[in-house]
Formats: sequence, structure tokens, C-alpha cells
Amino acid sequence: MSTQPLSRIVIIGTVLAIAGAAIIVTAGIGSRLAWWPFGTGFALLRSGTIAALAALPVLCWGAYATRPGNRRRGFGLALLTMIPAFVAAAVPLGALYTARTVPPIHDISTDLDNPPAFTAVLPLRGDGSNPVPARVTGTAAQQRDAYPDIRPVLFSGSPEDTFDHALAVARSMGWEIVSADDSAGRIEATDTTFWFGFKDDIVIRLTAQVDGTRVDVRSTSRVGRSDVGANAKRIRAYLARLTDSKPG
Repeated sequence: MSTQPLSRIVIIGTVLAIAGAAIIVTAGIGSRLAWWPFGTGFALLRSGTIAALAALPVLCWGAYATRPGNRRRGFGLALLTMIPAFVAAAVPLGALYTARTVPPIHDISTDLDNPPAFTAVLPLRGDGSNPVPARVTGTAAQQRDAYPDIRPVLFSGSPEDTFDHALAVARSMGWEIVSADDSAGRIEATDTTFWFGFKDDIVIRLTAQVDGTRVDVRSTSRVGRSDVGANAKRIRAYLARLTDSKPG
């Protein structure tokens, strides 16, 4: 008995799945390596997502057409290729869902009335970056509603005693430390996102209180209207690690 060729439907679905996944991965890598602007990267991301989504019904059709007992080949390949197609589509769609469930803001601070100020980071942000206002008044209500847990933390001891610990935790987050001024009680850093290479800036402020040291954190994105919740997540992670690893 001669071996039947692969089903054309399965071949089309496989090509769509592989092409979609490759475009999605390349969209982020190219943006991170500055091969093209972020706008081009997002356009590629949309195209790759569409291709991956289109592959799924085609592969389902192909799996049905080549199911066991049918003479046409490709059942196993169709099932196998559904996995990268689903993953490739799920990642950007998951980010899109998150973007629609969080407010379209990109500047988050534990102190909304008097947020920590950037100094050393400002020259690195460039002319096309989002502004960093002295107060976060325009988005304060949105932040309070969406992230009520983003608040300062209080440590016993002086700012001088807390500074080294705060700096060590910032380094452990994988951030690039731009400035560490113990006399001013201020640490500035930059975090680069994994996929697209977006740069978000962080400033940590230590302030003496009657009963210890107050630690405030501000995290803001250089580009984009919405941060898809990344800055709040970053502040939460830092403060949790700072508190959990508190000396003594």
C-alpha cells in the first residue's frame, strides 16, 4: 500500500502556526535590539497573533480530516502543531486582556501627593519619553482604585541603617543601578523588560520618621500610555522582598 501524502490542510495550518510563532518572537527581539521601532514591533505582533489564531481552526479541520481510520496523513502533526499555535496566540492575547483590566497609566508611586523625584535618571530618558511630573495628580484616583495596596512601608532604624539593605534588594531585582545617594536617601535604577526591552525607571526614597524610616518607591515607563500593570507589579515585588529579607 502506497503512503498517502500529508494533508494539504494540515500543511497550511502548520505553516500558519510556525509563521505566527516566529513573527511574534521576532517582533519582540527586533524591538529589543533596535532593529525597528516599537510601533513596527507591535504591528508584527498583531500579524503574528492573527496567523497563530488562524492556524488553530485550520489545524482542527486538518486533525478531523486525517483522524485515525482516514487514509489521509497528518493527524499527529496537526495535534502537535496546535500547541505552539495556541501558546503563540495566548501570550499577546493575555497581555491584551490585562491591558483592558488595568487603568491606562504608566506612573505608579507609593506617595501620590509627593512622589519620589528622579534626578540621575532624567538625562537617560530622552526627549521622546513620557514626562515625569512632580505630582501624580492626573492618575492618582485611577491608581487608588486599581492598586490600593501600593503603599509605603515603615522600617525601624534610621535611613542610614536601612539604605544598604534597600540598595541590596534593588540589585537583587536585576535592575541597573543608575545612582545610589545615601546622603539623600535616594536610589535610582532602570529595569528592562524581557521581551520587547521596554525601559522602566525606578526611584526609591528613604525618609526619616519619628518611629523609623519610611520607604517610598516610584516606577514609571519611558514609553507607552499603559504599562499593562507592570509598574505596580514591580513595586509590589520590591517591597515584598525588602520586607521579607529585613535584617534581624
